[in-house]
Amino acid sequence: MPTKKNNFEEQLNSLEKIVTNLENGNVPLEDALKEFQEGVKISRELDKKLTSAEETVAKLIDSDGTEHKLDPNNAATPDD
Repeated sequence: MPTKKNNFEEQLNSLEKIVTNLENGNVPLEDALKEFQEGVKISRELDKKLTSAEETVAKLIDSDGTEHKLDPNNAATPDD
């Protein structure tokens, strides 16, 4: 049975649970290492999703279909 990909919020909740478990310190070392590795994996996936979303939001499309990217440091003026 194929696994369903978690959406952003579900992955973020999973990462928060892992962080909470590791911060509490009541996890055996082997389990802590596994949770840490899973947390890093989730963190990287979330970073990719955020970067993709930022790139999508940073685009401005003119009425003629011309696409411009917004400068993240100055969203008031699009780059040409």
